[in-house]
Amino acid sequence: MEQKGKSNTKIKRQIKKKTNVVLVETINQARKHRGWKNVVDILTGPTRNYSMLNLSEIDKKTKEGDTVIVLGKVLSKGELTKKVRICALSFSEKALEKLKKTKSENVSVLQEIKINPKAEGIKILK
Repeated sequence: MEQKGKSNTKIKRQIKKKTNVVLVETINQARKHRGWKNVVDILTGPTRNYSMLNLSEIDKKTKEGDTVIVLGKVLSKGELTKKVRICALSFSEKALEKLKKTKSENVSVLQEIKINPKAEGIKILK
């Protein structure tokens, strides 16, 4: 069963509008792998569709050991009480400090695509 989403032509057109080099590289890497199709659809769209999640929201929506994708920025409000792997486009400085304290792993979405090309065990948070 084929996943529904944007056509390759539309994706290519939308990528041309992006000015962030890292974002374009992330999209291009994700396009190479079927499991990342949902991520490509969101990242090629307008930035207003990106997420801004606080650590407290991530804590509520996850369980110990989860790998979560935040297609946007992770903010520092609240605390993270469990060890999770967070992959995001960006992190606020205070959020990074709090993540170090909880020993949770934080990586960019691009790094996660390279490590996990089949997108196994990931959970996209909005």
